[in-house]
Amino acid sequence: MTKCTCSAISRDFPEKTPTIYCENHMRRFIITGAPGAGKTAIIRQLELDGFSVVEEAATDVIAAAQAQGTIQPWMHPSFIDAIANLQRDRQIRASFQPDEVQFHDRCAVCTAALAVYLGHPRTAVLAGELERVKKEAIYQHRVFFIRNLGFITPTEGRRISFEETVRFEKIHEETYRDFGFELVSVEPGSLVERVSMIKAAIR
Repeated sequence: MTKCTCSAISRDFPEKTPTIYCENHMRRFIITGAPGAGKTAIIRQLELDGFSVVEEAATDVIAAAQAQGTIQPWMHPSFIDAIANLQRDRQIRASFQPDEVQFHDRCAVCTAALAVYLGHPRTAVLAGELERVKKEAIYQHRVFFIRNLGFITPTEGRRISFEETVRFEKIHEETYRDFGFELVSVEPGSLVERVSMIKAAIR
């Protein structure tokens, strides 16, 4: 039996956390890309097709902050840590699911790219999460990189021009390669075509 690397450690009572063993060799695939590339639609379709998915953290952090009156939460230094912490918590919780394949809507590497884009420093919290991701080899080496569609539709949580999207995409690409990941480009196309390409690549 193989020791599980899901880091199921209680932050409040670490001494009471049992050693966890499992036979589940889950393959976790990251789906990433610049804002507005169609990533969320792909994630939703994969979920409808029966795959386990883990939601993006940044969007929910933004929505929660804006609901409390913080219009531009990304301007606050705590923004990066809030995302990194939520990503970690969701990944750990999802590690207990009995799935062979799981798709993650972004990960800590995306948060590192976001920090570069926003001009925020790489915090101790984020650095620790990046080290955990690397040390435990949590995600598959191949990352699905959703390419931009050539335009962007602004939303409450996405206030970015297409030119900024292109710059953001480049930062994401460079950051993932710096961390040793292999990028599998998912080019513009219909939702069915893009999802079919991803499913074929994991067989």
